[in-house]
Amino acid sequence: MIVLFLCTGNSCRSILAEAVFNHLAPAGWSAMSAGSQPTGQVHPRSLALLAREGISTEGYHSKSWENLPATPDIVITVCGNAAGEACPAYLGPVLRSHWGVADPAHASGTDQEIEAAFMAAYEALRTRIEAFFALPLAALQSNRAHLKTELDRIGTLLA
Repeated sequence: MIVLFLCTGNSCRSILAEAVFNHLAPAGWSAMSAGSQPTGQVHPRSLALLAREGISTEGYHSKSWENLPATPDIVITVCGNAAGEACPAYLGPVLRSHWGVADPAHASGTDQEIEAAFMAAYEALRTRIEAFFALPLAALQSNRAHLKTELDRIGTLLA
């Protein structure tokens, strides 16, 4: 099963989610990420945070949803719903859910405050991904309605 983490710029949140998901994924599961209007680069703080957490940053880059290497089974949008951000809508016959996270790329303040915004996004995504992998995935793959319910519930964790 392939999960697509989708946002607008594909430079912070969706990249963090893709990397954490692939780092924790059991056999048969993988993630990719994309943006509806990719910035063309991964935010350096995202890469630094992943490296500090012991997660490979190899091969991650900002890319468009128009050039996906595979068709996803699940699409999870990670745009921040409280920030007035418009999440792109993936058009395709896939299971969709929303896991809104504030965009740390827009954080301002001291270096510590900006770093804290990146860590908060990372921790929210990691908590949700760990909750996802704690589900009885084999059973849920054959029950899309229940899987959708669980994905939506997970999207409210640390929101």
